[in-house]
Amino acid sequence: MTAARLFIVPTPLGNLEDITLKAIRILGEVQLILAEDTRVTHKLLQHYQIRTPVKAFHAFNEHHAVDYFVNQIAAGTNIALVSDAGTPGISDPGFLLVRACREKGIVTECLPGPTAFVPALVASGLPCDKFFFEGFLPHKKGRQTRLKRIAELEHTVILYESPHRLVKCLEQLAEYCGPERMACVARELTKIHEEVRTDTLAGLLAYYGSQAKVRGEIVLVMAGK
Repeated sequence: MTAARLFIVPTPLGNLEDITLKAIRILGEVQLILAEDTRVTHKLLQHYQIRTPVKAFHAFNEHHAVDYFVNQIAAGTNIALVSDAGTPGISDPGFLLVRACREKGIVTECLPGPTAFVPALVASGLPCDKFFFEGFLPHKKGRQTRLKRIAELEHTVILYESPHRLVKCLEQLAEYCGPERMACVARELTKIHEEVRTDTLAGLLAYYGSQAKVRGEIVLVMAGK
């Protein structure tokens, strides 16, 4: 009998068709799915008529839950880890569980699939042969230090940002990197209102600063120095 394992399963960014056949099979075969938000995951499972039980695994309970779920896998329970959208572990909970499984000798299999920064990077028109993934900037402590470092990087830089902080982020990037630095804002990827806008930081700031409200999760791609 093959030992139980942890499966890292990427899920669609928005369009439910953006999932692999293998991911659908694995989600239906495992005994338990760990989800960032069970409500979001249930919508995906209902769409594909998958009836596997789901438990919450998110940033608020990650440290406390790791040992429990590692022990479950060690006892023979195959578990799949998913995030709300994209690949778990990329600016989402999951790293601690994967590390703990590796330390216990538990096989961890990561399936290929959606990751928000890849389509944003490629669609931006900015160089994508070499890039630096920053993810979310610190909100307060250490933010200026990170901005100064980013400003000096020669490779394309990728950031994640929430819609209500986008304008502030563009303002700070323009301050540290110069208003004429080229950048791209990609939002609502794979959804009906998908938008990929490439312009100077000044141009993006003028556009989004004039919007009453910006919606959707943001991937911000910026040219290197």
